[in-house]
Amino acid sequence: MSNDNSARVAVLVPVYNHAEAIGHTLERLRLLSLPFILVDDGSDAHCAEVLENLAESDTVDLVRLPVNRGKGAAVRAGLARAAERGLTHVLQVDADGQHEATDLPPFVEGLGADDEVLRIGYPRFDASVPRHRFYSRYITHSLVWLATLSFDLRDTMCGVKLYPVSAVNRLVAEHPCGDRMEFDSELPVRWHWWGGAIANLPVRVRYPIDGVSHFKLWRDNVLLARMHFRLVIGMCRRLPHLLSRRQETLS
Repeated sequence: MSNDNSARVAVLVPVYNHAEAIGHTLERLRLLSLPFILVDDGSDAHCAEVLENLAESDTVDLVRLPVNRGKGAAVRAGLARAAERGLTHVLQVDADGQHEATDLPPFVEGLGADDEVLRIGYPRFDASVPRHRFYSRYITHSLVWLATLSFDLRDTMCGVKLYPVSAVNRLVAEHPCGDRMEFDSELPVRWHWWGGAIANLPVRVRYPIDGVSHFKLWRDNVLLARMHFRLVIGMCRRLPHLLSRRQETLS
């Protein structure tokens, strides 16, 4: 009887109108020698055609959402497809090519099928980062550290995350963690509350080649504010448990 405990991993890339970048991104990611799950989050006709051409490769599985629902919804759709395919892990990477592919192998090295560590990238920015974006990230960092009463989550906003498929699908079945950009931060916080193991790994980041940003100032800031409010309230409800865990860590 086989006792193979090898992880079965794919790269999960949510895509929304990154027609100019996605092909280049996939080319760089091929150094991982992993299959891809692309999730078309209701892209326009031009990007949809680019994705259709990429999906002609045997290594690319294309999931289509009929309308744009947001990054969180796209990642959940990709996680659902990964479960259907019997994958144990997916490595989420943004479509715009901002993450240095040569920094990604440590996210998937040494994985066993039953490994349930959430591996999260933290960015090492180059000079291309707009300074207001760099400093504004610390608002979210501070609220995440408050919600977890710890510094265990170094940077939840980075688009590189290694998800254990089965465990994360169980979590999002109970707490969907939002359809849009709030997903990136809410899921790690709830994972931390759940007692899941976490590893923070560095990733070099440069700002994207096509300059496409889907951040909607008013809509997404409202969604993020609501998320942080929910998480702080959730922290208050869990305060005795979180303080007990922190004391155990310090002792």
